[in-house]
Amino acid sequence: MSNTVQTMEKRKRRIVPSCAIREEAGKVRIILEMPGVRKEDLEIKIEKGELIIEGRRDDPVPRGSYLMRERASGDFVKTFTLDDTIDTERVNAELKDGILDLSLSLKEAAKPRKIEIT
Repeated sequence: MSNTVQTMEKRKRRIVPSCAIREEAGKVRIILEMPGVRKEDLEIKIEKGELIIEGRRDDPVPRGSYLMRERASGDFVKTFTLDDTIDTERVNAELKDGILDLSLSLKEAAKPRKIEIT
């Protein structure tokens, strides 16, 4: 086996989950596709102004040979930089049916407000 192949086999495979980000009603929602990821294999933290999502997806031991395989197993890390409009004390996460839904509340000062004319 060549050195290149051996080196590639030793490297960890990184998965990059697809995501969508949108702002709605006083919060920012981050929705990530994570099929096959269990809650126990997922860690979400806020550190130094960054939202960090780390985890692992394990596929069962493959049987037979694949003609095509697009779903990979391995570790993943996804990092988002948070600005000062996010209230880092009010972040919620839900994992359901392979979708991770994060809700990050905006600080009151960052929310739009209507100015009454007198």
